[in-house]
Amino acid sequence: QLQASGGGLVQAGGSLRLSCAASGRIFSNYVMGWFRQAPGKEREFVGSIRWSGGWTSYADSVKGRFTISRDNVKNTVYLQMNSLKPEDTAVYYCAADAYVVTLSSAYWGQGTLVTVSS
Repeated sequence: QLQASGGGLVQAGGSLRLSCAASGRIFSNYVMGWFRQAPGKEREFVGSIRWSGGWTSYADSVKGRFTISRDNVKNTVYLQMNSLKPEDTAVYYCAADAYVVTLSSAYWGQGTLVTVSS
């Protein structure tokens, strides 16, 4: 089970940190990811992190602004979002799956709303 939190209202240029806490054991072959869905748009990939090794991957639209990290003790993944833009406004979801996260992944959090005002 995944529990996302940390969303809110922020001005453009500001920062937010989202958290995704996982209950239960996270296996070493798991990947944790973040997706987002803006109003009227399809859900899209934001970034991911491999639980073992910590390798990360990002969508081009967030590279250099967003950073994903993990806390192995707390079983939590973070999405640090800096230099936020109004187009980053969306509901952000965390997901988990073995080897790769996709829109068809097995485990999803409930979503947390991020609103960036101009």
